[in-house]
Amino acid sequence: MFTNQLLAGRRILVTGGGTGLGKSMATRFLQLGAEVHICGRRKSVCDETATELMAEHGGRVVSHGVDIRNAMAVDEMIEAIWTTSGPLTDLINNAAGNFISRSEELSPRGFDAVANIVMHGTFYVTHAVGRRWIAGGHRGNVVSITVTWVRNGSPYVVPSAMSKSAIHAMTMSLAIEWGRHGIRLNTIAPGEIPTEGMSKRIKPGDEAGARTKAMNPMGRVGTMEELQNLAVFLISGGCDWINGETIAMDGAQALAMGGNFYQLRDWSDDDWTKARDSIKAQNEKDRAARG
Repeated sequence: MFTNQLLAGRRILVTGGGTGLGKSMATRFLQLGAEVHICGRRKSVCDETATELMAEHGGRVVSHGVDIRNAMAVDEMIEAIWTTSGPLTDLINNAAGNFISRSEELSPRGFDAVANIVMHGTFYVTHAVGRRWIAGGHRGNVVSITVTWVRNGSPYVVPSAMSKSAIHAMTMSLAIEWGRHGIRLNTIAPGEIPTEGMSKRIKPGDEAGARTKAMNPMGRVGTMEELQNLAVFLISGGCDWINGETIAMDGAQALAMGGNFYQLRDWSDDDWTKARDSIKAQNEKDRAARG
């Protein structure tokens, strides 16, 4: 779909780039000639991804270990990129966290676990990059991954719905404020593209994609390739007048069914207990992997 070396000369940061959707987008940017920077809390995972991608595709992938909930750590990472590699040309805000829960059972800690990554962390990275672009007179693109429920809300994932809506508002607001600097901000709101992290915390116990295939107007889930292609298009220069937009990529599921978690109203107390246990087990597994 895209010409070879389309992104040559570009320097792109993908947050949460070590796994899942972030790794997929980073791979495509690298294939098209960009220098790619990936970051995540687990630097060992990012290191492994960087090594793997360079072995498969050549080019340059730089790994950074950072907790984007820490504004100072974010600023230090961005400053290091500017100093050692040069200014970024594009930012992909992909890092996120989410889990299902009845809202009356949420703890403040559980709420903050999502909000601090999704809302605060995304702003910290965007602000650190954007103010350097403005100070240096550089143009730039920001693409953030959101959800279709920024338009209609979603029960049982209220911390995520609130935080993703904040990114939606940030995107529209900064597109207006920073447009005169040649800085564009857009978001992609994908439907289900099955990944381990999403499946274990959002649809525990379900066969990956089964519920979506049953309800989606197109009868299927999304693919990594489709997300890659849309992300590349938004930063490619093919239509730089797209600014401040949220583009749904979900086979019209949000239009047909709301695209959220309303169907969980039918769950029993036992269903919620099983889901909590599954999510807890996945969290413990991730903590062990981080060491």
